Amino acid sequence: MKNQPASSTPVTIPLVVLTVHRNGTITVTRDGTVLPPPAHSTWRRSSLPEIIEAASERRTVPVWVEVHETDGTSFTDLFPAQPEPRHHEPAATPKPRHAAPDPQLTEMRADGFVPGEDIAIAPITGHIDAGKDGTVQALIDPTEHPGVTEVVLVGRVSGTLAVRRLR
Repeated sequence: MKNQPASSTPVTIPLVVLTVHRNGTITVTRDGTVLPPPAHSTWRRSSLPEIIEAASERRTVPVWVEVHETDGTSFTDLFPAQPEPRHHEPAATPKPRHAAPDPQLTEMRADGFVPGEDIAIAPITGHIDAGKDGTVQALIDPTEHPGVTEVVLVGRVSGTLAVRRLR
């Protein structure tokens, strides 16, 4: 039998379970142990990148992620470890920052969303949570998204779609 090099992949892959609550918060466990959120905050859908980073030890080990939604559905995905970069790129020279103009926010309203639901804004400029009554209020700064005249609000749980014109 040939000598084989040691593998960096663990024999078992940690299981990370995300349980979504109706208020939009998430409870996270790794192999049955609660993974607490950063101090003075709560885990939310938008925290997924941070959750994966923490649960996978900064992407040094692969993790199975299982998400349990409030409607009883669930899904599972494998997040592989990220290999170490083989070479280092020189750091980009930061560009001087100019004073940003005051935002010209446009408000859009829609209903039919599940209370606390994560709402996507497409083109995806950010995420917001639906209010306790299932409505959402999105603010878009057209100066950050020139040429955009319409957006789509997408309910991640309800599947509700609302097309709104920027004024």
